[in-house]
Amino acid sequence: MRFQFEPDLDYQMDAIAAVCGLFHGQELCHGEFRVDYAMDGGELPGLVESDLGVGNRLTLHDNVILENLRVVQLRNGLFPSARLDSLDFTVEMETGTGKTYVYLRTIFELNRLYGFTKFAIVVPSIAIKEGVSKSLEVMGEHFRALYSGVSFEHFIYDSSKLVQIRNFATSSHIEIMVMTVGAINKLDFNTIYQESEKTGGEAPIDLIKATNPIIIVDEPQSVDGGLKGRGREALAKMNPLCTLRYSATHAEEYHMVYRLNAVDAYERQLVKQIEVSSGTVVDDHSNAYIRLLSTRSRNGVVTARVELDVDRGSGRVQRRQLNVQGGDDLWRKTNREVYREHRIGEIRVRRDSQSLELRIPSGERWLKPGEAHGSVDGGAVHHEMIRRAIMQHLDKEKRLQSRGIKVLTLFFIDKVSNYRGYDEEGNPIEGVFARTLEGEYCRIARDPNYRELFEGIDVASVAKTVHNGYFSVDRNKRWIDTPERETKQVDRDNSERAYNLIMRHKERLLSLDEPLKFIFSHSALREGWDNPNVFQICVLRDIQTVRARRQTIGRGLRLCVNQEGERQRGFEINTLTVIAQESYEDFAENLQQEIEEETGVRFGIVEEHQFALVETDGAVGYRRRLGMELSQELWRYLVAHGYLNDEGKITDVLRTALSAGNFTLSENFEPFRDAVIEVLRRADTRIIPKNAEERRTARPRESVLHSEEFISLWERIKHKTTYRVQFDNEQLLEECVKALNSAPPIPRPRMNWRTGTIQIEQRGVQGLLRETASPVNLSTEVNEWPDVLTELQDRTQLTRRSIYRVLCDSGRLDDFAENPQKFIEIAADVINRRKELALVDGIRYKRSGCESYFAQELFVDEELTGYLSRMMKSRKSVYDHVLWDSCNEMEFAEELEASAAVKVYAKLPRRFKIPTPLGAYNPDWAILVETDESERLYFVAETKGSSFVDDLRSRERAKVECGQAHFEALEIGENSVKYRVVHRFDELFN
Repeated sequence: MRFQFEPDLDYQMDAIAAVCGLFHGQELCHGEFRVDYAMDGGELPGLVESDLGVGNRLTLHDNVILENLRVVQLRNGLFPSARLDSLDFTVEMETGTGKTYVYLRTIFELNRLYGFTKFAIVVPSIAIKEGVSKSLEVMGEHFRALYSGVSFEHFIYDSSKLVQIRNFATSSHIEIMVMTVGAINKLDFNTIYQESEKTGGEAPIDLIKATNPIIIVDEPQSVDGGLKGRGREALAKMNPLCTLRYSATHAEEYHMVYRLNAVDAYERQLVKQIEVSSGTVVDDHSNAYIRLLSTRSRNGVVTARVELDVDRGSGRVQRRQLNVQGGDDLWRKTNREVYREHRIGEIRVRRDSQSLELRIPSGERWLKPGEAHGSVDGGAVHHEMIRRAIMQHLDKEKRLQSRGIKVLTLFFIDKVSNYRGYDEEGNPIEGVFARTLEGEYCRIARDPNYRELFEGIDVASVAKTVHNGYFSVDRNKRWIDTPERETKQVDRDNSERAYNLIMRHKERLLSLDEPLKFIFSHSALREGWDNPNVFQICVLRDIQTVRARRQTIGRGLRLCVNQEGERQRGFEINTLTVIAQESYEDFAENLQQEIEEETGVRFGIVEEHQFALVETDGAVGYRRRLGMELSQELWRYLVAHGYLNDEGKITDVLRTALSAGNFTLSENFEPFRDAVIEVLRRADTRIIPKNAEERRTARPRESVLHSEEFISLWERIKHKTTYRVQFDNEQLLEECVKALNSAPPIPRPRMNWRTGTIQIEQRGVQGLLRETASPVNLSTEVNEWPDVLTELQDRTQLTRRSIYRVLCDSGRLDDFAENPQKFIEIAADVINRRKELALVDGIRYKRSGCESYFAQELFVDEELTGYLSRMMKSRKSVYDHVLWDSCNEMEFAEELEASAAVKVYAKLPRRFKIPTPLGAYNPDWAILVETDESERLYFVAETKGSSFVDDLRSRERAKVECGQAHFEALEIGENSVKYRVVHRFDELFN
């Protein structure tokens, strides 16, 4: 296969033009000079008679470059720089949009336009270095075709091959040197700063800086060297003509000339759509669970962020994130008995050794970020994740293989031993992940859904060829873990052996004839390696602390290619599925936070420059852009008119104006109206806003409130009651036994799969549920068994003797072993429900005296507000509008208005409450009906989805029965109020 490169993608050409535009007016020249090294930091005091060399020469004055820079920035909708303090320029391009292609082609454009020939590409890691070298190899023919057979050479800097540096300096055609920052950022040790006979007695750095190279920095946030800036210092030693920095996440922007951020790339479908298939463990609270997320020290206080199973007082356990300090008692933090004698010990916050000491009854245990104590078997979880990844992979194979698209799946793991081990003789043996993949691959292949993919294939033998690993390789050719920070030369050597293998087989992996489909890689592969046909990334290590989401998904964001190497477009083909233990909602929330922190994008905010590129409507050639100055003026106009607040957030004033169609702009902005509105709508975080103009207050009608009909109705329902309860304890226990016996099965800890699509828009990052899958049971081992009698006694207030009897007589005690915590929750819920029903069964209401407890002023004092979409005008109600909470209530109110028999009715105020053992109860309606015989009927109605009380949930049913008993206690003759549970109006008379 040969990759096919598209030479005319508009966004790539814009990025190239942005850099080339900086040197507009530069004469096309090839400046010759004699190679010498400068003694005073870059200026050549004289020439030594030796070999001739060719270098870059800049003839433009700084003022001209500044003017060019401002033109480029305005053209690309960026804030113009006030001054030119350095020749450092920044290009921001989202991962997967062809950043490497852009800066490599920029080299050839700069040579074509201005004659520049010397370029140095500096990268942070071996992975990126190998990737750039590979790109130069595969793109060479493409560039020669575009630039009429231009001659160029490229090489990877090697301290053992310094003769390449002299060739770099003396060559008269394009020279591209690729190097890691590690080769130049240690001034006292790097060979590049030492004199050598291989370069004619000169230090290689002096030959390089004499050429005035244009330096291209790939991932400058990693190259520059943080606060100490050793990387930046080393770059300056090379005496660059200018420095061009390319990344998706810049720590320092310098002079930004082009920006294509994550939101732009996603909305233009320049990268794959992202979806998250999240496997979350539920009903696993029987052990004392603690997971370390992170540690930190602030103002001298050392804390750790942990995840615990907490009882908030409801009796139900929920997993929560809390901050803890050394010495904290987790029993008190969680309010759960299983955490008794569990304490936090020492907390370490050093970046390379974050850890937490957990003191438990059996001793001490140290946790690193991402590690957990007391969770379900991690192997079972990983097993299910690998199984899920295989199924997702095969589903896409069925759909894409006929299009000539090879599907690849990437597994990120934390240590090599989980995939590959070695016996005492050094022979490789399969690790647990490799065995799991082979076993599940063979099992799933027998599924009828995937039969078409395996016809005529011996799956058992093929299963060993479909997976492989890419890891660091030591001198004995063994795979080993790669440290996150390669500080030692031996680590860099080990990585280089691995990355050479990775990069040299990039095209072969894309062939349908190549059996390899599943790739296991170490978490240290953070930058540089990706493949356009990675469609699944299965994260078998902690995504929250070991590696950021953006770097994880970046390995598979690039658009896929077919067997001809042609890029395929559209989300219907390009969807990257991330299989992780993080819910898709949390993934979306955390991804948004990372994008904001790393790129400076502010979701839901309209920036001053965002209107700079909007165009007037009209034919091509007659359109014009607003530009930066007018964009800022428009932004100030929107703020002044209340459409935006001072931060740039959209206000309800704007939403109302857009909804009502009366959004106004000044005359000079009117031609841009549609484009401006589109920018505003994209930034609105409230997707379906309420219309403030539709907000209404329902007011009581004095004429109805004081009418004879309503007073007659009110006299029958205004009294309060008190209640007493009595029940048979023996009968209660028998009912509890029956209820527990018929309660649902006790669920085992299980893994739920939910897949959500991640949408990245200007308004924010959202996770939208797409599908759910059947849960999978997991095995777990209980470390400490809770005291079930004490736990249930605390939750139900029954005696231990009573609880003992209920558990034994129910025949369900064996289920306690399945999932102790869930058994306790269900048993307590069952017993408490039977207690409530027993109270209701024996309830007796009695009217409290003769005076009125509910006054008509309830209607006057209670202000009802709502939106027109959920209220209707009324002729017969106490209020001029009726507010409804459901479609059933709306239909019932319409029937009341339409019925000639209804004389007056009221939606009872929220303060009209009937006391019950289950809490206060507020009925829905009070109604006065007059029949054809002039007979008056008085009703209190409760509107439900069914008129059958048995269809209601137990708590609803119990409150309805209390309501019935309450109104029976108020009976005063034939015209007593009748209490009804109804679905429709005509059911009042049943």
